[in-house]
Amino acid sequence: MDTAPARNEPQRRPKAAFALRPGLIPHLFSERELHTLHDLLEFVQGHPLTTIDEHDTRLADIEVLITGWGSPQLTPAALDAMPSLRTIMHAAGTVKGHVDPEAWNRGIVVTSAADANAYPVAEYTLAYILLGGKGVPGIINDYAENPAIDLERDYPDIGNYRKRVGILGASRVGRRVIELLAPFDFEISVSDPFLRDDDPILASAKRLELDELFAQNDIVSVHAPLLPDTVGLVDRRLLAMLPPGAVLINTARAPIVDQDAVIEAAEAGRLTAILDVTDPEPLPADHPLRGVRNIIRTPHVAGALGNELRRLGDCVLEEVTQYVAGDRPIRAVGINDLAAMA
Repeated sequence: MDTAPARNEPQRRPKAAFALRPGLIPHLFSERELHTLHDLLEFVQGHPLTTIDEHDTRLADIEVLITGWGSPQLTPAALDAMPSLRTIMHAAGTVKGHVDPEAWNRGIVVTSAADANAYPVAEYTLAYILLGGKGVPGIINDYAENPAIDLERDYPDIGNYRKRVGILGASRVGRRVIELLAPFDFEISVSDPFLRDDDPILASAKRLELDELFAQNDIVSVHAPLLPDTVGLVDRRLLAMLPPGAVLINTARAPIVDQDAVIEAAEAGRLTAILDVTDPEPLPADHPLRGVRNIIRTPHVAGALGNELRRLGDCVLEEVTQYVAGDRPIRAVGINDLAAMA
């Protein structure tokens, strides 16, 4: 006897919520992607959570929480209000600022789009390595004051042929910068105390100790995480080891670099600094960093902005698709990863 074909079971739609800054969602997801998210998940409310109301009974059913910039703190008490929570998907980089370690203790899977955020930071860094090696930051100032600038006389050593570039920190961004530098004629080195001898990045960059990195490179780019041991790491002593005319780039965290020491070196003409991060941020109008000739400041523009936010949203959509299908996460963050995060 013939049997009727089995009907497809309806797809389970886990209950979910956004927990991030209002207005951020349309920058992360197109309308089409939002429709896909709503096909995969059942959102318990129409607006993102900006605080966790422990008495809100709707929180009890949330299984998937999508966080981003402006996420409320996911404290143990907040997690208590979400007993069904199984995964936190962060549409940005570090999760250290809002996810309590208790989340991992409860078996909640945490993912991050940190890899996607590394791309624009690395692209910014590559641009300034190339411009810095060519002497462009200083040339812009000189050319504005003197249209008859004499490049051969005043900038005899500019150029990127076999320029020595040092990467401080084999982080996601540091590794991506090394990858982007591959097509160019640079001599690349890296310093990171946690690098293993068999790390594949050492096929593309020579490992150096910290002092060697500063003494042997024309350009040093900072990509270390902000940890108690890295606060003030780039100090007067290290900056004094740089060769005259060196370029320092910081797209990581401002406290890693001694700003007063950078000002002194720049004012002495020994250093050009490219700072995308400062302390405080933004700088007050009378801050000493403002107006120093050899310091280029940008307002934390290196990370994902504008249409680059869609790359972060794409990561979350991929993770949601994996989760609903019962597959393993792509970009899981373990509790032991927190120590190395920015």
